[in-house]
Amino acid sequence: MLSVKSFTFNPVQENTYLLYNEERECCIIDPGCYFPQEEQQLADAIRSEGLKPVLLLNTHCHFDHIFGNKFVAETWGLTPHLHGQEMPVLERAAQAAAAWQIPFTAIYDGPVVKIREGETISLGGEELQILFTPGHSPGSVSFYSETSGLLIAGDVLFNRSIGRTDLPGGDYDTLIRSIHTQLLVLPDETKVYPGHGPMTTIGFEKMNNPFLTNR
Repeated sequence: MLSVKSFTFNPVQENTYLLYNEERECCIIDPGCYFPQEEQQLADAIRSEGLKPVLLLNTHCHFDHIFGNKFVAETWGLTPHLHGQEMPVLERAAQAAAAWQIPFTAIYDGPVVKIREGETISLGGEELQILFTPGHSPGSVSFYSETSGLLIAGDVLFNRSIGRTDLPGGDYDTLIRSIHTQLLVLPDETKVYPGHGPMTTIGFEKMNNPFLTNR
């Protein structure tokens, strides 16, 4: 079974996740650490939990989800894994952050591993399914563990809300289709860990999310 530890980082209040197995191997997902004290908080948590970072995963590449990519890559020698359709978003990240008046200079500019929908990522004996969930961003993916009953959803599905679609590459109809065809088909008890805000479940969102219940 996989365990989850979460942090809320940076001025945009983004959720960063550590996903780890019983052997203490961990994925760092969407490292949004922006301030030095946030980088230290992440490193301290990894050390105190006795974790060994082995994977760096991005659900998508909006700046608030990749602020810490460079720090993670340099600290633990990891290469970001992301969907190929997110490359233009990654390349525009500094410009997008500047529009929010958030300077972004510590940009990761090394190699990346391009992941594809339908593939799986192994963390020891556990597997994460890569679900293609565009709409908020053109190459958004969500990571689903069937055995642990959890979903790292990025900015696709939130507690009683959904991701915004007014950013470059966003599309409302595409997002709603992604949610219905990729996420709402998961078991109701699936825990959803979103990119912002509190955890929820698939069943709760089916019953209570106003963007989904009125269709």
